[in-house]
Amino acid sequence: MNGAPDLRRVATPTVVGLTHVELTWLEKRIEYWIRFGQDVHEQILDRRRRVVSFPPHSVFAFVRWASNDFGTIISRIDIVRAISPGEPYQTLPFVRPGGDILLKAESWPKVERVLQIVDAIEAIGINPTEVTPHHWRHVHNRLAAGQEPRSYTIEQHRAILLRRKVEP
Repeated sequence: MNGAPDLRRVATPTVVGLTHVELTWLEKRIEYWIRFGQDVHEQILDRRRRVVSFPPHSVFAFVRWASNDFGTIISRIDIVRAISPGEPYQTLPFVRPGGDILLKAESWPKVERVLQIVDAIEAIGINPTEVTPHHWRHVHNRLAAGQEPRSYTIEQHRAILLRRKVEP
């Protein structure tokens, strides 16, 4: 997504049980956007703000970047699994009610590395929303420890898809 609202979208009447993310786009000042994820509802608040909503168990990446006259003041990416009503969750600014945070990275070098990992997953033809949550947790833990995470492979993804078919 480039941050510009898609005015062709039609609002769905029911938004209960969804995870809502408020996005803001003030060019070169505040840029909150979704890197990947399939929202099912969008509400345009004004020219610069909108709320997108995700169904339970869907995965999305929420990027926040802001600056002031002296430079960057926040650079962060969170990969989040949307929760079901009644399910425990972690709170996260601009995400209501919250979600299962699979990965969080702060500071531009770590955020950039996560974006490169997402790009690499897409380059091999895999939608990042379908990647196992365990891999996102692995990436988080390795980056937090200052180590390089293992790559996500097509073979690993096929195994995950087969596992999902047989799980109850």
